This record gives sequence, C-alpha cells and structure tokens, in this order.
Amino acid sequence: MRALVIDDDELVRETIVAILKSVNLDVIAACDGEEGLQLFESDPTDLVITDILMPNKEGIETITELRAQDSDVKILAISGGGQVAGPKYLKLAEKMGADRTLPKPFTPQQVLTIVDELLQDLRTAP
Repeated sequence: MRALVIDDDELVRETIVAILKSVNLDVIAACDGEEGLQLFESDPTDLVITDILMPNKEGIETITELRAQDSDVKILAISGGGQVAGPKYLKLAEKMGADRTLPKPFTPQQVLTIVDELLQDLRTAP
C-alpha cells in the first residue's frame, strides 16, 4: 500500500511520513495541494492524507480534484484551524469527499487507527 502526505508544515509532514513508514507503508510527500496533485497524477497512491489550510492550493480544493481523478482513493483530511474554525473545515472536507477527518494535534496511534481502517476497506474490496 502507498500513501501520499500533503502538508505545508514540514514538521507535521515528516512526522506523518515517519508514522506511516513505521507500519511499512510506501510514502511520498508534498508541501502543498498543487505539488500533491502533480505527484498523485503521475503516480497514484491508495491513501492521501492532506492538510486543509495550505498555500498555493488548499486542502478542500485538493480533495475535490483528487475525487475527480480517482473516486476510490482513500482520503484523510487533517486540520488545526483553531477551536472554532477547525471543526468547520473538517466538516466541509467530509462534504467534499474526505473519507475521514482528524483534528490537530493528534497522536501517532490516532493516525494509525484511521489509516488501518481506511486501508482495510481496500484490502477487503473485491
């Protein structure tokens, strides 16, 4: 299984990459939605984890374009966005096609649990 991590915060991006590599996923990473979509288009992955608030191309637009390219890719949207705005962004991400959402800050176990659930759907699909 392969994953694409899209986040403009280098520390967050590298942390998620390390979490996913710890369970032997093949991981590629991008610093914004524009770069992430280019990577996905040239080499699709099974899972995309994307931040919502990013420069160049934000997460909602990225999710919409990912869904247009591949309706089966699993998408986990993450966002800090503060106490008030964060939940609104995550609800919008779900409406636009994210399979799951996760507010920042999160624990490695929270990421792994959601990723396992999303990829389990792919493993059991006919």
